[in-house]
Amino acid sequence: MGTKPSIPKGTRDFSPTEMAKRNYIFNTIRDVFYLFGFQQIETPAMENLSSLTGKYGEEGDKLLFKVLDSGNFLSDVTDEELLKRDPIKLGRHICEKGLRYDLTVPFARYVVVHREEIDFPFKRFQIQPVWRADRPQKGRYREFYQCDADIVGSDSLMNEIDLIQMIDTVFRKFKVRVCIKINHRKILSGIAEIIGEPDKMVDITVAIDKLDKVGLENVNAELASKGISPKAIEQLQPIILLRGTNGEKFEKLKEVFAESETGRKGLGDCEFLLNAVDGLDIQNQVELDLTLARGLNYYTGTIFEVKALDVEIGSVSGGGRYDNLTGVFGMPGISGVGISFGADRIYDVLNQLDAYPKETVDGTQILFVNFGEKEAAYCLSVLTTLRRRGIRAELYPDAAKIKKQMSYADSKKIPYVVIVGENEMNAGKLTVKNMISGEQRLLTLDEWLGYIMQ
Repeated sequence: MGTKPSIPKGTRDFSPTEMAKRNYIFNTIRDVFYLFGFQQIETPAMENLSSLTGKYGEEGDKLLFKVLDSGNFLSDVTDEELLKRDPIKLGRHICEKGLRYDLTVPFARYVVVHREEIDFPFKRFQIQPVWRADRPQKGRYREFYQCDADIVGSDSLMNEIDLIQMIDTVFRKFKVRVCIKINHRKILSGIAEIIGEPDKMVDITVAIDKLDKVGLENVNAELASKGISPKAIEQLQPIILLRGTNGEKFEKLKEVFAESETGRKGLGDCEFLLNAVDGLDIQNQVELDLTLARGLNYYTGTIFEVKALDVEIGSVSGGGRYDNLTGVFGMPGISGVGISFGADRIYDVLNQLDAYPKETVDGTQILFVNFGEKEAAYCLSVLTTLRRRGIRAELYPDAAKIKKQMSYADSKKIPYVVIVGENEMNAGKLTVKNMISGEQRLLTLDEWLGYIMQ
């Protein structure tokens, strides 16, 4: 026997049971998106590399999957360029397309391309796979689905309130406790200002964003390696380690940002949001987290990250406001804000918590045993009636031994088996076996319908 074929690392096959669970996730999130007035679009798996590069920062660009040009893609490459073996420069010659890294940048491109057809503010959602050439590890895959919702064409903080409510609604439906963390890029800019390192804002945010993962000592070491002065690092400590209620944090930060207009603006936005959601029956925790930075360069205002409280895993949702993203596609001045639900991580969380409703993975409810051509024809008529009533039913396709057909029902966890032989057809009844209790009952179709639909 030959070697089994394999799939690329960081990708997965999904069984029927796994797909039932994943569809439960997608359908739940989709229903909430519709509930909040969002409309669905789709964009291609491949985008022109010119649309993707330069939008995610240097690290993000390295994780783009590039697609070789069709035909003789080496025709314009010189021998000298080949011998240099420079993958970045060579890639510019032989790759014009790439797999999308996320759904936000393709959405920005979509808005620019279709601006004459869009009514603003435009509330869109997408549920599609994305690809990243990352090192696979627990909770991190090279191919995974994102469930994105964005509002563009409005800079109102009412949009952020909508998104917080939407996050809360999704995880309430999943019965998963989460903490919704919020911060603001202007708060981060203000922090860089008051410690005397305004030009190092990106280096500071990249470092402090890792606090939960690597600890304070390693964060400080990274800050020092980026040329940030010991005095600035010392000034940063009480800020990033600030604890207490949201109200206590705001009172302290108002003092901290007394000399930073930028910081005060970000703080004011976050205080408005947290005060607003206080009266909205938000069941999940909403917390101001000054270490939250998010790695993507295009965020300019409020930023969000959602952590599951009962499972050790990375963020299960995140996003923020981006005021300048469409500008790189020639359409400046369009503000947007959005969030992305990580379907694959939510899948892992629900698996660990065993939080799927029982009906999520229910398959066929009734299997009809096949005794032969005449009996099968009779069963098909009954099957049609059941399916029209929304009952999931199937007929075993072959007149195999009954033991084999019963084993099939067991393997698929089908709760009821219907046996129709000569006696049942003559009496106009069905013999129904409960595969869990072993009980058998002889019923008319109407009696059976009343029983199964209780």
